[in-house]
Amino acid sequence: MANIVEEVENLYDQYEKELIHLSDRIWEHPETRFKETESVKVFTNYLRQIGFEIEMGVGGIDTAFVAKYGTEGPVIGILGEYDALPGLSQKAGSPIREPLVEGGNGHGCGHNLLGTAGIGAVVVLKELIDKGEVEGQIHYFGCPAEEGGSGKTFMVREGVFDYVDVALTWHPNSFTSVFNFSSLANYQVYFEFEGIASHAANSPHLGRSALDAVELMNVGVNYLREHISKDAKVHYAITNSGGMSPNVVQAEAEVLYLIRANTIQEVDEIYKRIVKIAEGAALMTETKVKVKFDKACSNYIPNDTINQIIYKKLQLVGLPTYNEAELEYARKMAETISPAEFSSALDEIKTMSEDNPVVKEKGSESVFYPVVVPYQKSKASMAGSTDVADVSWVVPTAQFFATCFVLGTPLHSWQLVSQGKTGLAHKGMIYASKVMALTGLELLQNPELIEQAKKELQEQVKDTYINPIPKEIVPNMYG
Repeated sequence: MANIVEEVENLYDQYEKELIHLSDRIWEHPETRFKETESVKVFTNYLRQIGFEIEMGVGGIDTAFVAKYGTEGPVIGILGEYDALPGLSQKAGSPIREPLVEGGNGHGCGHNLLGTAGIGAVVVLKELIDKGEVEGQIHYFGCPAEEGGSGKTFMVREGVFDYVDVALTWHPNSFTSVFNFSSLANYQVYFEFEGIASHAANSPHLGRSALDAVELMNVGVNYLREHISKDAKVHYAITNSGGMSPNVVQAEAEVLYLIRANTIQEVDEIYKRIVKIAEGAALMTETKVKVKFDKACSNYIPNDTINQIIYKKLQLVGLPTYNEAELEYARKMAETISPAEFSSALDEIKTMSEDNPVVKEKGSESVFYPVVVPYQKSKASMAGSTDVADVSWVVPTAQFFATCFVLGTPLHSWQLVSQGKTGLAHKGMIYASKVMALTGLELLQNPELIEQAKKELQEQVKDTYINPIPKEIVPNMYG
């Protein structure tokens, strides 16, 4: 095994500059859900040039693809993402808030790194297949719209992953650990109200306000919050307030709700109550309401068999080290992280391991989390959601966090965008890529581990999975 690890390291020496270039190109072209055309072109052109067979538009989504290599043996699927977030444009390497484009998009969740690390893993595994070191099939899944679109859930619904034996992925973070907990399932739903326009002063009695209906609905849901489980969360945004004129009774208005809970069954129960509240708001205002289901995802199922392999590889590869210029920049970025954000990161680490965090408080010596968080099985659930969850219901799936940012850097922030095109992020990305490659290699060399992972998944799900997105719902690239 020592020789093969050395060979993997040598291969990364060969490909590292290309991977960093790919990641930076994705960072420079931040595209939001289901619109990632340039990002897809960058990745597919590269993979096609080095010998992968590309299948475009999988699952009926234009910006989803599969890159395939190998014809014999188990199929290892590497999940890649490349979507950005709106409103997070930021100059790279700047320790102050400096948008590149005011109001523009930015890679505030590090998906430029996430997608590229997977590219590195499949390229290295391809090289090992070509050299006869291992037999297997390596498939890279280009998965769009993780942010607010649940692209993978649509892909699962269409059977894209049905033939895959094991799926691997990761996520950039400010510490390194196995992803050992569940996630919250969710529904995302628009409520569109239709009223009657009228002059708000001259003839208000003739109007029926759709905006009043939205406001009454929001009040009703606020009262509902007291009567749902403590882990459930309900968020909303008014996406159409009916116009800019206060002297017009608003004839249309719309609100978008995101409903989260531990299981999709609990989400559905809350959703049905919220629909009743919307109908009540429409009744009170004599308006009409249309419910438009947007997307959903299930709760994540960790796979202990694969998680244990990943934990060993996280330790084997060794955390990145940084030069003085990188450390100086990191210290400046650390000054922008609030104590609350820093504490939130430590709290997340505590949910993953019973061991006390080795870092106790914010300080200059704690710019980076210095160790891999110890692995243990967990029944905890993260506060957020991921569409990787639906893949985990149909394929044994494992993922991990890798340090790409200073400790406490919040996801979906300008600080994360700033760091996403620097040496800090690049080193974390290459580290993560090596871990995925070595994990995939061990699984291919030991097919009995794949069977063990499959058995573990079957015992957990017992064929009870139902995709949470109704068949008639199509991906919404305009949301």
